Amino acid sequence: MVQVSVKPESFEMVFYDVAVIGEVVAEVAERLGVDEAITLDIDENSPLGRSKILSYDPIGLWVDGGALENTQRPRNFGQARSRDTIGRLLLRILDRRSGRFDDAPTDDELDLSQFAAWDVHNVGRLERIGLGGQRKRRLYQFRNRHGFTDLADAAFEELWGSSELSWAEIERISVGCRT
Repeated sequence: MVQVSVKPESFEMVFYDVAVIGEVVAEVAERLGVDEAITLDIDENSPLGRSKILSYDPIGLWVDGGALENTQRPRNFGQARSRDTIGRLLLRILDRRSGRFDDAPTDDELDLSQFAAWDVHNVGRLERIGLGGQRKRRLYQFRNRHGFTDLADAAFEELWGSSELSWAEIERISVGCRT
């Protein structure tokens, strides 16, 4: 089982359990083929849903408390949302390690359109292995960055349904449909 370290070790603002979070992170990692230790830092004071990769080797992740929250029960842990958040971050790490993303900008240099396109690709992959979904939410986010057009919808479908695209392919699809 993947070793997962969660910080903080207890929570004051949200009703999260470190052991449950560790189990969910380990499950996602194992399903994606990640077998190395993972550190997850959670800012429980923020209800936002931001997340980022702190370190690629060793794997270090950071999330706002809202990124793990059950959207139907505020301040409570949401397994489905957590699988989506952790899965997207881990797929981004795996993509960057694959060699297919050597020409990708750093995370800090990605613009919102690029993030949206990469997230669509990753969440589509997660859905196919039973770890994600939210197709309508991702389509809306993609349209906000790429336009509410048939061309953007076709680009979304290509990103969503493809397996293991390269950065050049994601960028080509994203740029090709922006209005």
